[in-house]
Amino acid sequence: MSPNPEPSPARILFVTGRLAEFALRQVLDELAPRAGFVAEVAVMPITVAALMTPKWAARHLDPPPGIDRIILPGHCRGDLTPIQEKAPGVPIEVGPQDLRDLPRYFGKADARMADYGGYDIEILAEINLAPRLSRAELLDQAGDFAAQGADVIDLGCEPGEPWAEVGDAVRAMRDLGLRVSIDSFDPDEVARAVAAGAELVLSVNAGNRDAARDWGVEVVVLPDRPGTLDGLDATIEALSASGVPFRVDPILEPIGFGFAASLGRYLEVRRRYPEAPLMMGVGNLTELTDVDSAGVNTMLLGFCQELQIRSVLTTAVINWAKSSVRELDLARRLVHHAVTKRVLPKHVERRLVMLRDPKVPRFGAENLAELQRRIRDPNWRIFAEDGKIHALNNACFLSDADPFVLFDRMGVVDPSHAFYLGYEMMKAGTALTLSKAYRQDQALEWGFLTEAEVSHRGRRRTASAREAQDPPTPAARPNEEGDPA
Repeated sequence: MSPNPEPSPARILFVTGRLAEFALRQVLDELAPRAGFVAEVAVMPITVAALMTPKWAARHLDPPPGIDRIILPGHCRGDLTPIQEKAPGVPIEVGPQDLRDLPRYFGKADARMADYGGYDIEILAEINLAPRLSRAELLDQAGDFAAQGADVIDLGCEPGEPWAEVGDAVRAMRDLGLRVSIDSFDPDEVARAVAAGAELVLSVNAGNRDAARDWGVEVVVLPDRPGTLDGLDATIEALSASGVPFRVDPILEPIGFGFAASLGRYLEVRRRYPEAPLMMGVGNLTELTDVDSAGVNTMLLGFCQELQIRSVLTTAVINWAKSSVRELDLARRLVHHAVTKRVLPKHVERRLVMLRDPKVPRFGAENLAELQRRIRDPNWRIFAEDGKIHALNNACFLSDADPFVLFDRMGVVDPSHAFYLGYEMMKAGTALTLSKAYRQDQALEWGFLTEAEVSHRGRRRTASAREAQDPPTPAARPNEEGDPA
């Protein structure tokens, strides 16, 4: 017998409902050996695990002897005391809301994702028409861009109108720890910005390349004539001879104005200059195309990653491209992962999937009917699938594609309850329209734009706690008859 026997692996009880049992067991079969525990599953007599409460679960849960830990579904909210009384001394916790996140919860994320998040593309975020902004506005916008992932803040100047305060603006941004570039063809304007700490000049061609020798910073080389590579080689040769560092931007053109050919010019420049740093200004597509910018930004970043274009310049002016900086920050990580790991950029970065959800779970008519048969209270449960909104309680199973018709059939008269149900059915209708997953009392998923939603129950608990601390006078106390939602 070994003097130091290996400790037995922990036995963890996972509580779930019927609908999620199969998927949960699949995840645990792969996860448990890697994480070093023995998994046991307790299937509650409910179809949808998200609808259970700790109090309800305690009535149906019979933990087997020797369990070291109990993990409840992520949507199970409330006082865990009733379950703790069923398993004295056993740690009880609420797991992730999505069972696919269990590997990450146990510190055993997918090995393919172990080092996810790396990138090698720099983001320059341009403040458009910077001279027109007050100093406070300028610094606020610069700070916002930096918080969203911009590495360099580019000051976009106005042609023909020299910016007398450009040096002060650059110094103020540098004082905040920001890296700054200047976008101007005016040599004097550029010189003042560089003297104040700007580290990159956009842009240089035959017209101002001689002045670039005096700036002492890196510059961006452009062709002399848009839509061609005319003059590019001569400018590169002149800058190289003078020891001026540079990166090259062949200029991306809008759709209908040479977009495909402009991509070809990036390929040609890479062929001519295999080691030269390249840059792409993506705003000519995101700002000038009637489409949400996230997909466009991701596709362009994929092109850049494969061609080793290591910097991109973006604007965020038009409303559909307002979040371009954040999109590029996520996209550069996704495309870096795809290219370096040789894997498809699929089922990797859910934060970039905003309009529609990656997958929409479906309970099915039979499961919804079974759930309705098991409901013992008048609380309405709302579901959205198969083109209809479904409302269930202990007395009714109602369905309709029109939320107004459905609400009339529900017979709700309490104003606060009617407001709550209207809010939920609005979300359900939106989910049906966009093929998104709807979960009652939870925010719809909008990728990185999702804002957490406080459930109506959570709001009521908060209000009750405040009222207990500072109760209103009897005359002012609201009439509380209980919210059946």
